[in-house]
Amino acid sequence: MNRTLDIGLSVASTVFRGAAGVKVGQLGPRPAQPLELYEFENCPFCRKVREALCALDLEVRILPCPKQGERYRPEAVKRGGRAMFPYLVDPNTGTEMYESDEIIDHLYENYGSGSPPLSLRLGPLTNLSSSLASAARGTLGTRRQPSKAPEQPLELWSFEASPFCRIAREKLCSLELPYLLHNVGKDSPSREAFVERSGKMQVPWLRDPNTGTEMFESDEIVTYLAETYGA
Repeated sequence: MNRTLDIGLSVASTVFRGAAGVKVGQLGPRPAQPLELYEFENCPFCRKVREALCALDLEVRILPCPKQGERYRPEAVKRGGRAMFPYLVDPNTGTEMYESDEIIDHLYENYGSGSPPLSLRLGPLTNLSSSLASAARGTLGTRRQPSKAPEQPLELWSFEASPFCRIAREKLCSLELPYLLHNVGKDSPSREAFVERSGKMQVPWLRDPNTGTEMFESDEIVTYLAETYGA
């Protein structure tokens, strides 16, 4: 896809969701271990959960389950019994669950302070706007592309609403590459440590412990992932 068009459609996806997935809200207790999320990037219900994770400044291990996925989709079905996403595993509470709204309630009950943002509490309107955001991206971040599995999960510093981060996450999802997602939304207390590590406040930022690669720029990240892990 043409780069300008790609960015324009990703911006449209962000616009449909307004300010959701931009800013960190009131935080509660921090989990001792990262959560795990079986999902695929362009799923409207998975998006809602990622927006909540961003607002709560939580790290999460992403286990991509695109359509026709062979790496984590069967694992998710084995654990939960259904090919339905998102599927959350919280090792801190021993909880495993489906249903985006129930997952969001769980996250705020355990790791938030107060209610989820209005953008996640509008019921059918929330689902509609998230579905429109998915439609803007077509099949990107939806379907599997053949890939080689990395020995170690990658790491991505991101925030949900960034059009550029979305492009990088879509490629990670399509290639079924597991990664630790570090959320660094606006007002995130994690931003200071991120800037010390990367040198500036710019996302997405990818770290690949398998090759020692660290890089900014979504287009360069997409090219790197395709060349390194694409089959």
